[in-house]
Amino acid sequence: MRRALTALFAPQNRPGPAGASALSLLARLVFASVLLRFFLSSFATKIDGFGLSAGAYVQILPRQMEAAGYDPAMLSWPLHLVVGAGTLAELMLPLLVVLGLATRPAALAMLGFVAVMSLTDIYGHGIEAATIGHLFDTDPYGTILDQRLMWGFVLLVPLWLGGGAVSLDALLWPRLRRWLGRPGPGLAPGHHA
Repeated sequence: MRRALTALFAPQNRPGPAGASALSLLARLVFASVLLRFFLSSFATKIDGFGLSAGAYVQILPRQMEAAGYDPAMLSWPLHLVVGAGTLAELMLPLLVVLGLATRPAALAMLGFVAVMSLTDIYGHGIEAATIGHLFDTDPYGTILDQRLMWGFVLLVPLWLGGGAVSLDALLWPRLRRWLGRPGPGLAPGHHA
């Protein structure tokens, strides 16, 4: 009985390596099932043949494109880099998270990407307050705040735990560790890959 109560209520209990790996895999699978196609489809709208579409510029830099008369050629070269980097990030970051490759940096970058995407929707596209939503209201359909807060939470799991045993990180870490010249286990006790 004591063991069951401890397992249920003790705040210091943490998953062991197998539990952390399973939780990371589950979070990455949830991300894949809910968001991977969303981001890949959005990426596809930004490509026109082998280059960036005008829609990519409108989606990423709405106010700048309006000021430029919706002509990407009128934008300065740094803005072209912003659109190119944003489009590439929309393709690569979700794939890295799902595959568990450079999982922690990819999850952190994906959180940043979601934050920038949300701010662009709010300030660049002028989304109305009802669509943004509010925390602790009774409406779970506030598209921006409610959905993206949940997206962020799903990304926090692999950011905190790493890719786990079922990831490309786990496959590549032993080789990388040898390349770095570290013959030992490579991780401090209590840390997970």
